Amino acid sequence: MASGEPIGPVIRVQLEDFDPAAESRKLAQGRHDIGALVSFVGLCRDEAGSLQALELEHYPGMAEAEMTRIGTLAIERFSLLGLTAIHRHGRIEPGEQIVLVIATATHRQAAFDGANFVMDFLKTSAPFWKKEHGKDGTAGDWVAARDADDTARDRWTNVLGGSGVTE
Repeated sequence: MASGEPIGPVIRVQLEDFDPAAESRKLAQGRHDIGALVSFVGLCRDEAGSLQALELEHYPGMAEAEMTRIGTLAIERFSLLGLTAIHRHGRIEPGEQIVLVIATATHRQAAFDGANFVMDFLKTSAPFWKKEHGKDGTAGDWVAARDADDTARDRWTNVLGGSGVTE
């Protein structure tokens, strides 16, 4: 890949864990135009010791398509040089990784904004569902969307104008 040439988003939905350092190296390899690489790793919390595991489901094909759409929009809007987004599915225990977003850009602010944008839209737009399984053996309900996630997503409409990823 020549310097200065953005690449399309690398998108994966997978059962197995991922290696953030290896994914970062792959995204930046041979690129001398990258001035910033920002990564975010989302981890499974134990919810104050009450959670045994999360069960994550997705809509195969649709999840990847929506992640690609979000990633492509982020590349365009923030002039990213590259983007990787990996989301796991299946049973995930506290301390395990759930999601990885890596954004590269010429300058740091674009990389930070691009990664934030992707996470805010993944949380609200990509078809993933999670169910909590308690240490007491109970299986909770499917976790409802949070207003705070919608608010985080909606701030991009104010910053960028328009209606977020639907443009």
